[in-house]
Amino acid sequence: MIISFLTFEYRTMTLPAAPAPEIFKAYDIRGIVDKSLTEETVRMIGHALGSEAVERGQRAIAVGRDGRLSGPRLAAALAEGILAAGIDVIDVGLVPTPLTYFAAYHLGTDSCVSVTGSHNPPDYNGLKMVLGGETLHGGMIQDLRRRIIEERYTQGRGNLSQASVDNAYLSRVLGDVRLSRPMKIVIDCGNGVAGNVAPALLRSLGCEVTELYCEVDGHFPNHHPDPSKPENLRDLIDRVANTDAELGLAFDGDGDRLGVVTRDGQIIYPDRQLMLFAADVLTRVPGSEIIYDVKCSRNLATWIRDHGGKPTMWNTGHALIKAKLRETGAPLAGEMSGHVFFKERWYGFDDGLYTAARLLEILSRHIDPSAVLRDLPDSLSTPELNIAMNEGEPFELVRRLREDGEFGEATDIITIDGIRVEYPDGFGLARASNTTPVVVLRFEANDAAALKRIKHAFRTELVRHWPGLDLPF
Repeated sequence: MIISFLTFEYRTMTLPAAPAPEIFKAYDIRGIVDKSLTEETVRMIGHALGSEAVERGQRAIAVGRDGRLSGPRLAAALAEGILAAGIDVIDVGLVPTPLTYFAAYHLGTDSCVSVTGSHNPPDYNGLKMVLGGETLHGGMIQDLRRRIIEERYTQGRGNLSQASVDNAYLSRVLGDVRLSRPMKIVIDCGNGVAGNVAPALLRSLGCEVTELYCEVDGHFPNHHPDPSKPENLRDLIDRVANTDAELGLAFDGDGDRLGVVTRDGQIIYPDRQLMLFAADVLTRVPGSEIIYDVKCSRNLATWIRDHGGKPTMWNTGHALIKAKLRETGAPLAGEMSGHVFFKERWYGFDDGLYTAARLLEILSRHIDPSAVLRDLPDSLSTPELNIAMNEGEPFELVRRLREDGEFGEATDIITIDGIRVEYPDGFGLARASNTTPVVVLRFEANDAAALKRIKHAFRTELVRHWPGLDLPF
């Protein structure tokens, strides 16, 4: 009896713990390395993903990783799990996430995983997953967790191989994009993995490139690799101002998002970039649908209609936008965060490097690219503002606002993703982030008085529904 009891205890203690539920996000997996996201957790996720791939009739998965310090060991653990399910793994190494997506097409796997923490702090990492051309999100990601808990694994012995797709990617972009003239630009890679590809790509397009923080360093010693935050663009703005560059481009930590600044230091947010792309695409695909997320400017819908397109507002999230793109067959989509998805001439995945190339293609037709960008319709607006809360609280706060919020003279309340309150002269937005425990806010208005009024309306409701909030506005 004693021996049996001790044996039972030993076996119980050696069973791997179930993965932390909070790492299974709406459109990827993300957690703190060695805490919520361990090597054993990633190995189990790999086994579950490989098992799902078997059931979907897949044979191989391409695996790439960004420049985070934990990337090599987590990618190795992921590969072990996938191989154990009987699926082959093609390791494409240290590459931007868009090159991992490209590998799925170029290598014919139709499936891939990027081991990336995207724009999160250095101690985070995660997985962006595609199976059979479909980006996993929502219930599909939760199904992986259930598969692990229920131990519904297939068993096999997949083969591991390596492949480089860098040159093939460069050739594909260079075969598609043509600049009308050489351009002088500054690029800031934020010490992210885009530094391995972006300088060579843009020089090959004919640009004279000044590099800023293009050495890959998972400590991110210079600034956080998130171009959606104005403070992370200060060095780029300064460098552009002190050179004869025509433009500044910034990439996030895994290279799937783009930030843009003009010669005079203006930040051209992605919703305004999308106007330029929409006008260009609609010349070749007239009347088509253009998709954008709930954080984008009111001016965008008007612009798309004026250029003969059909505007469609949708949920924030790269996987959710890609799913909508796939459903509708739209040639273009974009998010306020900097993800842009070209289906026309490209593959439909978010790619900051290719987006930069398409932007330069358009701007190279003009003598003063900064003037073209500045002339795009604009309103007074805030960048994304965040209210930090505890896990789960942002969704509860947004639920309360949706069910009991009082927003005065609102003309429309849109609830496809959070709550977006439309007024005759602006809008306010509050939505729960699917990646970190924050409420994301954004405000836009025709003038300062309207912006102040809309902010006040939201401030009143936020405090009424959740007293003690530390508001960033």
